[in-house]
Amino acid sequence: MKVLLINGSPRQKGNTAIALEEVAKQLDREGIESEIVWIGNKPIRGCTACDQCAASNLGRCVFDDDICNRISEKFEQANALIVGSPVYYGQPNGALLSVLQRAFYSNGENISGKPAASIAVCRRGGATAAFEILNMPFQMMNMPVVTSQYWNIVYGRTAGEAAMDKEGLQTMRTLARNMAWLLKSTHGAKAPGRPADEPWESTHFIR
Repeated sequence: MKVLLINGSPRQKGNTAIALEEVAKQLDREGIESEIVWIGNKPIRGCTACDQCAASNLGRCVFDDDICNRISEKFEQANALIVGSPVYYGQPNGALLSVLQRAFYSNGENISGKPAASIAVCRRGGATAAFEILNMPFQMMNMPVVTSQYWNIVYGRTAGEAAMDKEGLQTMRTLARNMAWLLKSTHGAKAPGRPADEPWESTHFIR
């Protein structure tokens, strides 16, 4: 079983990467393979509503000059999807939204019905709004949304600060355990009851 993780930040090794890497490490402990794919920092098209992908049943976006189709091609081999994004003005990164909208519309049949989760990374506010936006496509695609001990939010502004958010990283590990449990339960493995929680690591930011 394999989980595809999408790093929707223009910074390849920033705080979003720290959050996703924590998920990937815990998935590995649970015996679940994962792959983190970065959307990059080059221009990404928005959907032009040309409808050529659907009209021609292409299984990909008709525009093939950015990362969108490379990510979309990975849908078929993935058993689950996790998407991470920084928060900009209370919203996910616009380039990531463009990738998801085009990939889901042109190749949705290869990701529909598979478990999914989103992660929002921010300095302070807007994370829950961005988190909600990221979850919207999953619900339209019949994808079970995997939860954690809290909303999937990690805090940090400058690169590396997310590593200081102990509660946020614990939330990532809990998400990974819940994802592994659901995958095992739905793929014939004898998974025990829901994974036990770690002792709560509360983290507050006043400085």
